[in-house]
Amino acid sequence: MSKRRFRIANPEPFSPFISDSVSSKRRSKPPKHHQIEERLVPSAVSSKILNEALIQQKEIQLEEESNEAQNNGFLFSQVDDPKNFIRDDEEDLDDFKGFPETEIQSRDDDFEDKIDEEDERLLEAFLSKDDRAHRTLADIIVEKIKKQDAQVSSGVQAVPKLDDSIVNLYKGLGKLLSKYTSGKVPKAFKHIPSLQFWEEVLNLTEPDNWSPNAMFQATRIFASNLGVKKVEKFYKFVLLPRVREDIRKNKRLHFALYQSLRKALYKPAAFNKGIILPLCESKTCSLREAVIVGSIIEKNSIPPLHSSVTLLKLAKLEYCGTTSYFLKLLIEKKYALPYRVLDALVVHFMKFYEESRAMPVIWHQSLLAFVQRYKNELTKEDKANLNTLVDRQRHKLVSPEILRELNNSPPTPISTVTKPIQEDRFDIPDVPMEED
Repeated sequence: MSKRRFRIANPEPFSPFISDSVSSKRRSKPPKHHQIEERLVPSAVSSKILNEALIQQKEIQLEEESNEAQNNGFLFSQVDDPKNFIRDDEEDLDDFKGFPETEIQSRDDDFEDKIDEEDERLLEAFLSKDDRAHRTLADIIVEKIKKQDAQVSSGVQAVPKLDDSIVNLYKGLGKLLSKYTSGKVPKAFKHIPSLQFWEEVLNLTEPDNWSPNAMFQATRIFASNLGVKKVEKFYKFVLLPRVREDIRKNKRLHFALYQSLRKALYKPAAFNKGIILPLCESKTCSLREAVIVGSIIEKNSIPPLHSSVTLLKLAKLEYCGTTSYFLKLLIEKKYALPYRVLDALVVHFMKFYEESRAMPVIWHQSLLAFVQRYKNELTKEDKANLNTLVDRQRHKLVSPEILRELNNSPPTPISTVTKPIQEDRFDIPDVPMEED
């Protein structure tokens, strides 16, 4: 006879030290709550759920592999650190569908209302007559190449030359960006911020010929992936010249370039150092340019610390007519400014005490905004100096308002501003204690 074998479900290991009563108590224990819940889902149903999840995961992987295969022509492998690549889950760059033309026209109509012809004529008296071309990224690259050639002749190691395949790749990419309107951005372009010689590679794409939508996508990528100093160079030598050139040619700014300026504010320190300060330092900024760029400051929030630094820098620059417009916009933000910045603004306005030229209306408006906002923080001496300034530089409508603000504000003693509070730790008043 064949022996039958029986399988015992959940066999327990035999131990001579466990009595029958103990084992019977174990079996008689009621099941726990989580064990009851597990029995509610049959094994057949759970296996079906797992199979469906595996099928969906395979479909997602196949879609990702097909997308990567389509972009293999733009893939660039020689990078410093693959971890520095832009992450598509942070901001989807591939769903860009362009900007409507109706929104562009309505935006330009708003700027036309803010430009006064009489004020623009007065501002031209303070503009520089030097018509030198603005520096671009190509000019910086040429200077670096000349320095490298001098280093090679002197025996110093220069920057290694880029491979011909890389040069051809990014020159072809530049032709694509000149016709770009919407859709996916090539991966090779997304890799530029992670390259060591990103300036040279960026120059190969010829940024001057990019379409406005390509400039918008480039600003999104560089503002997110470059440091403050590097993205400042991109703003100063690529974005700002393109914005000024578009305003000069078309008397308005393309909406995609306007949105590029808004994206540039993602790094406020780089925006101030790469857009606002170079625009005022050039001394060729027109009123139209100031109104368009200034609307970014007017409609968006800027950290108070960055605004204070920008005000301090603008107050110390050599005066240009449109500088007053940027001062007025930042003052009207109504931030609490350090006393060092307030003193610099007072000195800035007092420089025009001996000015013989008629000051534009925007200069008087910036002084009025400064007095209205910070009159309670000014010392008695500062108010007296500004009174004498208004007597020399008068405007029939604005000057009476400035004098009214100065004369009706409460006096601020110098001691309350400069003298710190002193306390004597030995002179402590008696504190009455409760009786027990």
